[in-house]
Amino acid sequence: MKRKSRDSLPPAIIPAFTGMTLLLFAGNAQAYDFRGHAKLQATAVDLPADSLLRDFGDDPLRDSAADLRFNLSDRTGGWSWRADYQLQAAQGDRLELQQRTSLIGYGASALPEDDLRLFDLTHRISEDDDRAITHRLDRLYLSHSSADTVFKFGRQAVSWGNGLIYNPVDFFNPFNPAAIDTEYKTGDDMIYAQHLLDSGDDLQAVWVVRRDDDEDIASQNASLAFKYHGFSDQAEFDLLAAEHYDAPTLALGGGIDVGGSIWRGDIIVTDADGETYTSAVVNWSQSWIAWGKNLSANIEYYHNGFGIDDGDYGPAALADNPELAARLQRGELFALAEDYLAAAAIIELAPLWQMTATLFKNLDDESLLLQLLSRHDLQQDLQLLVALNLPHGDDGSEFGGIDSAVPERPLAVDESLFAQLAWYF
Repeated sequence: MKRKSRDSLPPAIIPAFTGMTLLLFAGNAQAYDFRGHAKLQATAVDLPADSLLRDFGDDPLRDSAADLRFNLSDRTGGWSWRADYQLQAAQGDRLELQQRTSLIGYGASALPEDDLRLFDLTHRISEDDDRAITHRLDRLYLSHSSADTVFKFGRQAVSWGNGLIYNPVDFFNPFNPAAIDTEYKTGDDMIYAQHLLDSGDDLQAVWVVRRDDDEDIASQNASLAFKYHGFSDQAEFDLLAAEHYDAPTLALGGGIDVGGSIWRGDIIVTDADGETYTSAVVNWSQSWIAWGKNLSANIEYYHNGFGIDDGDYGPAALADNPELAARLQRGELFALAEDYLAAAAIIELAPLWQMTATLFKNLDDESLLLQLLSRHDLQQDLQLLVALNLPHGDDGSEFGGIDSAVPERPLAVDESLFAQLAWYF
């Protein structure tokens, strides 16, 4: 499926570029912060013999990708700006699947697109069935800060919520809980403001403007959110009120230290199309030293109020759950069922080598995913990520392979291997 593209940048982007350019030349050249990275990655995904995905691609599915990123920022007095440029390329079988069919990924694109964002700062340089090259601005914002306020306008990223693996309060371009490279969230076009109170508490506000499928600015697709972050003795708490895609949302969360362990959690209530959906997450985390190694672990329970509780995730079931389907399509939710248990253990094998084992357990259909991740700094500014994903479950289950429209042909994958080499400058 080819992406649509607006013919030109909206006029509102011109003042932002002009202001940043003036600051660029007016500032002190030695104060510019320039950095970036180059990443090369490869994936291989095995397919079970009965997987319907075999009809659309080879077994195993093989993909490669490259990401070149330049980050430039500067500060002059209370004003600052940032511009992050990305050149991305992808090639392979999963990309071709996503280009040809909507069977996998729940609408997620292999490369970011700006069709529904306020500003179209992404351009496909070239595109074929199994390859694509894109360049874009992932960050582009102007900021002003004082002793107690921060104001930012433009493309930026914000992360809220107290979930460690699943995070229902983080609905602005969240990461998939099983994502391996989580260095940069995709930016959104927004206005962000923060006010710091004398008590140390703060109030934050976010307004995200989006377009509809006709590329018109649509108020029903916007997000307006306010969050109060406060402190009480050994605890922190968050109060959130938002309207997200015309759905009023309230959330309460926080964290507390209990005997050296940290407990965190959130509960979020959403009113959508006359129905009330309640999601919640609670987790425990602990760090310690054993065998001369730094170790940490966390356990998390997640209740997905939009989820399906009977283990049927086929096309008809998703059609009967439009709120779930919409959030999957938008890439703000990655869970099909109602109840999950997740756990992660991290060990520092050496000062520059860390191993992580994460288990994702669907409590409604008993399927699971085990992810083993190695993060190794080979030398200064050179990092190697290697991850092995091991799904397990019956046909029809979330991690075993959800049902397709074809009998006895689930949308299933077996083990997958991911490797990424990143050079930072």
